Amino acid sequence: MLKKLSLISFITASAFAMHGVDININDKDLELGAALDMGQFINTVEPNTVFVGGRYLKGSEDHSDFTNNNNAYYEASFLMQKPISGSNVTIGLGVKANHTRADFANKTLDFTSIPLGLELGYKLPVATPVPLYLGGKIYYAPEVLSMNDAKSFLEYRINLDVEVIPNGRVTLGYRNIDTNYDVSGVTQNSNYNRSAYVGFKFQF
Repeated sequence: MLKKLSLISFITASAFAMHGVDININDKDLELGAALDMGQFINTVEPNTVFVGGRYLKGSEDHSDFTNNNNAYYEASFLMQKPISGSNVTIGLGVKANHTRADFANKTLDFTSIPLGLELGYKLPVATPVPLYLGGKIYYAPEVLSMNDAKSFLEYRINLDVEVIPNGRVTLGYRNIDTNYDVSGVTQNSNYNRSAYVGFKFQF
């Protein structure tokens, strides 16, 4: 399964001139992400400003509130970003559509939401042999943007990237993904994944 997912990711990157691919892992979780820079395909869009992407996360119950977590997390995303003039800061506004499942009392519930979010990137102004980048993001979907059996959604992340080669980074990060369910009219606060990870980011 892992070999198939990795192969699909890299084939897709080659076929669609993908702007970025990232792979994040720890001892229990696997995460694959991809983003298309729409400025590479649409002449009226400035490069590095509009992105369409997708993400797959297979989280372990060891890093969640679930005792039996065999369900993957999927998302599609849209992001608009812009560097702040005169600084090393980039700010972005995004929207996602996500989906996963969970088992409660031998019943499988579907989680779908459309969270809105803010993303920040900062190139650290330090004299180091390689560039360092600090990033963070937060996405939230209240009940009005939650569907199926979802009650609300909250995700936040922070990461530190080291650009060891041009367009190639090693990342150290932490993510927290809350998928709260409506279980027979009662809110079930459930964390899908909370964990630190390491990974690679490639840009094309």
